[in-house]
Amino acid sequence: MQENSSKDANLRATGVRKVKVDSERVGQRIDNFLRNELPGVPKGRVYRLLRRGEVRVNGGRIRAEYKLQDGDEVRIPPVRVSIGSPPPPEKLAAAMLDRVIYEDKRLLVINKPTGVAVHGGSGVSHGVIELLRFARPDLKDLDLVHRIDRETSGCLVMAKRRSALRELHERFRAGQVEKNYLALAVGDWQYGEQLIDVPLLVQNRKGGERHVIVSDKGKQAQTRVSLSRTYGIYSLLQCAPVTGRTHQIRVHLQHAGHPIAGDTRYGDQEANQQAKRFGLKRLFLHAQSIAFADDSGNELHFTAPLADDLEEFLSDGVIAAQRQKKQS
Repeated sequence: MQENSSKDANLRATGVRKVKVDSERVGQRIDNFLRNELPGVPKGRVYRLLRRGEVRVNGGRIRAEYKLQDGDEVRIPPVRVSIGSPPPPEKLAAAMLDRVIYEDKRLLVINKPTGVAVHGGSGVSHGVIELLRFARPDLKDLDLVHRIDRETSGCLVMAKRRSALRELHERFRAGQVEKNYLALAVGDWQYGEQLIDVPLLVQNRKGGERHVIVSDKGKQAQTRVSLSRTYGIYSLLQCAPVTGRTHQIRVHLQHAGHPIAGDTRYGDQEANQQAKRFGLKRLFLHAQSIAFADDSGNELHFTAPLADDLEEFLSDGVIAAQRQKKQS
């Protein structure tokens, strides 16, 4: 008799389930609801279930963009789901708790380190969400309010309740959230304060990797940029994204002729190699602060101090690079 593969051993078949939607899940898209209810099921499989009408809400077929209502009854068909992946390293999960900037009954804010994705998937076993849920089982409903790139450090806001998630998503859509980033751009920024307003188009490369280009076929994207400090060969910029497109700041600064130091995807290869020689090992982009009003109308403002490696490059690496340029 042939043994099951280790992959099959991590799956189990479920029967038909009917789930009542409570107030905390009102407004959630049905596709996102199903991805939470069916762990380990590929996204494509979830959408096929919806297209074929195997998922029903109140007895009827629905589209992937359908938003759940209070009291809806969702029929989930039989499917094979994951019974769990290997747990994340305990030290890594514990270290994520040390990054918490703020927490109340509705929100949790961390200073995300570089190199950690916001969630697992696409070859990433554990992201911020999975690490925090593992370290704190009481955070099983923790969800992302917004996203920042894996290479970017800084403020990341998560909701502990669906009601808080819905409220903050609405604030993002209404432009009522203020985000500020610090970026070290290559070259001497001479434009003063500027609104970069060029459309961006997301392209998928082989393997599903996302790459963004400036294109009239893309979506509107706006970033306010101002100079914080000039180093001659580098410029420390304050960047406030008005819209929230994928890789927006990185592509906008590249388009302006001042790519971010250490950006291996959109940056200048020669400039990156020089920066690396003087100590910059990664993308110099930091989500410095985020501000919005809470459910009572009180303004909340969170700030994440610049990471030690970036501070060190500003104080030592930039000076060394300037010295070399003068000598050359």
